[in-house]
Amino acid sequence: MNGKAEAISHGAATVINAIATGRGAAIGVDLWTKARVQITDKPEVIQGKIVSDPSEKPVLIEKTVKRVLKHFNLEGKFGAKVETWSNIPIARGLKSSSAAGNAIVLATVSALNKSLDDLTVVKLGVDGAIDAKVTITGAFDDACASYFGGVVVTDNVKRRIVKRFEIAEDLAVLFYVPAEKTYTVSSDVGRMKKAASLVKMAYKEALKGNHWVALTLNGLIYSSALGYDPSVAVDALTAGALAAGLSGTGPAVTAMVSEEKKDLVRDALQAYEGEVLEARVNHEKARVVG
Repeated sequence: MNGKAEAISHGAATVINAIATGRGAAIGVDLWTKARVQITDKPEVIQGKIVSDPSEKPVLIEKTVKRVLKHFNLEGKFGAKVETWSNIPIARGLKSSSAAGNAIVLATVSALNKSLDDLTVVKLGVDGAIDAKVTITGAFDDACASYFGGVVVTDNVKRRIVKRFEIAEDLAVLFYVPAEKTYTVSSDVGRMKKAASLVKMAYKEALKGNHWVALTLNGLIYSSALGYDPSVAVDALTAGALAAGLSGTGPAVTAMVSEEKKDLVRDALQAYEGEVLEARVNHEKARVVG
């Protein structure tokens, strides 16, 4: 068999980080990751390459493809060659693993000439991320926002979508992205869990649809727990951002901004050493392309 397929999934930003409580929320953004998969007749041999960041090991690719093959009882029959490429910086809190997992699963399923429902695709990507040790909770919230778009509020322990919201406003999403990488699994889980009672308050706001209050509160809580300076987010808010806060376990900071305030907030973020990326809120579902 030499089936081939390509798929795309978009990025996401944290609204509520699920590490402290097992419940989270995230919002889709139009950054993207693409995966191209070719099925081979070499069982158990998964050759992966991250084209946009070759210094990163392709463990997530390998583990995710193996999960899909195992799901169809084909792990002893086929292997795969996989390439991913993306405009999402890796290990900055911008959900690069969730987007990659979704795209890899979709492309692999299509290359096998199989089909799966949306949530099974997401859960296989989450399983691959856990196997690859690039996540603590499995990041079901991030994976759902990446796959479906919009705001998704989830129970990560039960892998259940609690609520979904579409964002009516046409908002810019500015990310302050420092140069250094921070890998989620190396974060201090104990310190984050000590903030659980506060995170639960932010989660309740997300359930009510108060996404920007939730995002800002969550960012301040986790910045304190993880030792990040909250000044970047506070300066963005002062400049007119609707919400601003740490994304994931950092170091990136998300700022939700109306078009008329975008330049002011960008100037505030550019006062710090690092890169500023611009995206938009995404409502487009992950899909097979080509």
